[in-house]
Amino acid sequence: MIIGMSEIIPLLVFAAFVAGIFSVLSMLSNRNSRAVDRLDRLSRPASLAEIEDPKYKKDRYQGMVEVFKSLSAPMTPKSELEQSELKIQLANAGFRSDSAVPVYLGIRFGCFLLFFLTSLVIFLPRYGMTLDGLKPIILITGVGFYLPVFVLWYLRSKRMEEIFLTLPDALDLLVVCVESGLGLDAAMRRVCEELKDHAKVISEELSLANFQLQMGRPRREVLHDLGVRTGVDDVRSLAAILIQADRFGSSIAQALRVQSDSMRTRRKQIAEEKAAKTAVQLIFPLVLFIFPGIFVVLVGPAAISIINTMLK
Repeated sequence: MIIGMSEIIPLLVFAAFVAGIFSVLSMLSNRNSRAVDRLDRLSRPASLAEIEDPKYKKDRYQGMVEVFKSLSAPMTPKSELEQSELKIQLANAGFRSDSAVPVYLGIRFGCFLLFFLTSLVIFLPRYGMTLDGLKPIILITGVGFYLPVFVLWYLRSKRMEEIFLTLPDALDLLVVCVESGLGLDAAMRRVCEELKDHAKVISEELSLANFQLQMGRPRREVLHDLGVRTGVDDVRSLAAILIQADRFGSSIAQALRVQSDSMRTRRKQIAEEKAAKTAVQLIFPLVLFIFPGIFVVLVGPAAISIINTMLK
C-alpha cells in the first residue's frame, strides 16, 4: 500500500464536504436569481405573453438543467462537425431542445464522476493504491462513462424502429388523402389526426413538419429536416421524392404511390431474409439444449441396460 488509510480518509471527507457546500450554494443562488428575474418581469409586464412565458413553467427542472450544463464544459466537442453529429443523434432519440447537447454531456460527465467516486469509496479502503484496487476502479469508471452512450443508442434505436414500423400505415393513408384531392399539407394534418393514438412518434414528426410549413419555411427545407431528424432511411427517401416532385412539378400522388410500392417490396424482402436465416439460427439452440435431452431420453435406457449386463 503506497498511501495509508489515515491519509486518504481525511481527504475524501474534505472533498465531500466542499462538494456539498458548493452544491447547496449553487442551488440557493439559482433560486434567488430566478425569483428576482420573475419579480422584475411581473413588476413591468410588457404583454400578457411575457407574463405567461412557458419557460417559467419549467422552473422545477431548470436548476437541474443548469447543473448539467455547467458539468458539460469539459466534454463539449471543439469542432462544429462533432457538435452537429451529436445534435442529430439526440434528435433521432427525440431530444430536439437547444439545451439537449449540454445536458447530455453534463449527464455523461456526472455519471463519470459518480461511478469514479463510488468505486473509490468501495475499493480504495479495502485494497489501497495497489493494482488490485485500481483495476475495478478503472472498470467501473469506464462503465459510468459509457453508460449514457448506451442509453442514448437504445432510445435512438427504439424510436427509429417505431418510425420504421409505423411509416407504411402513415404513407398508405397519405396516398389515400392525396389521391382524394387534398393537398400535401392538409393530407399531413389528416394523417396526424388519424394516427396520433397508435403511431405517436411519426405523428409528432409530421405535426412538427406541418407546423414549420405553416410558419413559412420552404417545403424543401422542412422535408429535408424531417428526414435528418428521424434518421430512418425510408423517411429520407420519402422526403427526397417529395422534394423532387415539388421541384419539377410532377404528381405527388404518383410519387407517393411509387414510394409505397417500393417500401412494401422492401419489407417483403426483409421478411423473406429473416425467414431464410431462421434455419441457421435454430442450429445453436438445437445443439445446446434440445439434442442433449433427446440423447438422454433415447440412449439412456439402452446405456443402463448395457451397464447392468456388463456388471453381471
